[in-house]
Amino acid sequence: MALNATWEELFGGSAPPGQPATMTLAGVPAPDSGGGGGDANLKADVGPWHEAGNTAGELRTSTGTSLTDLDTANEGVGGGTAGFASSGALTEILGTWKTRLTAVRDECGRLEGALKSAGRDFGERETATQRKIAAQAPAPARKEG
Repeated sequence: MALNATWEELFGGSAPPGQPATMTLAGVPAPDSGGGGGDANLKADVGPWHEAGNTAGELRTSTGTSLTDLDTANEGVGGGTAGFASSGALTEILGTWKTRLTAVRDECGRLEGALKSAGRDFGERETATQRKIAAQAPAPARKEG
């Protein structure tokens, strides 16, 4: 089965009758597809990555604060509930919540650095690519006269 036939079988109706099936990247139509509504030029910007990293850092901080608040709120609960059947359940719940919140805090810390690093890397590559393109561009023609 030809690739276009397979594509049509999988994603039928995505192309006008008689036209080969096409694919888009991030919703941007292929240049020859006759579609519109997108910029086909890919640009990397550090801003969104840095902002996402900051958001992960803020979540890490607030989760750390929540862990402290959880410990503070549960001080003395064991002594105050001794003899009650709910005492064991409260201790178990505290442990599971601390485990979950610690995992979230740690993952947000990891993501903060990874997202900011990705943004820096993309930004540096974008700048390097622009320099390479500029260096290879032909010099503008001079007017004689």
